[in-house]
Amino acid sequence: MSKTINYKLYFYRELTLDQLYDVLQLRQEVFVVEQDCPYLDADGKDQLSFHLLGYDDDRNLIAYTRLVPRGISYEDYASIGRVITAQSARGTGEGIQLMKKSMAAARQLWPELPIKISAQAHLATFYRKFGFVPTGEEYLEDDIPHVGMVVK
Repeated sequence: MSKTINYKLYFYRELTLDQLYDVLQLRQEVFVVEQDCPYLDADGKDQLSFHLLGYDDDRNLIAYTRLVPRGISYEDYASIGRVITAQSARGTGEGIQLMKKSMAAARQLWPELPIKISAQAHLATFYRKFGFVPTGEEYLEDDIPHVGMVVK
């Protein structure tokens, strides 16, 4: 894997067809195939959201998040979702960079709003590093344990 990851934020309509394909392919590779979790990824929120894409020097999509405005996933919160790093980037610290950049982008877009996520429960400790705190009990989402977490 190349060492430099170049991040750029796009609103949905700004994505090229190739970028959209890369996003959908990576999300399916990890969330559907790797995690063996058949679910409807195209949930109608993409068109209303911002998308943070991280490409390596070889033009491979390595990291991605979806930044969702208030009122779409949660009534009183902005949200960061579909947090993903390609398998080739895991263990390199790129997930930390992805979240740092995602948090910075969300703060720039919606400085007054708290951010809520639906975190896979086994990643709650990771999200705590960014100030997120659990807001309730674990629940199943697509048969995977999740927990709601918020940062102000």
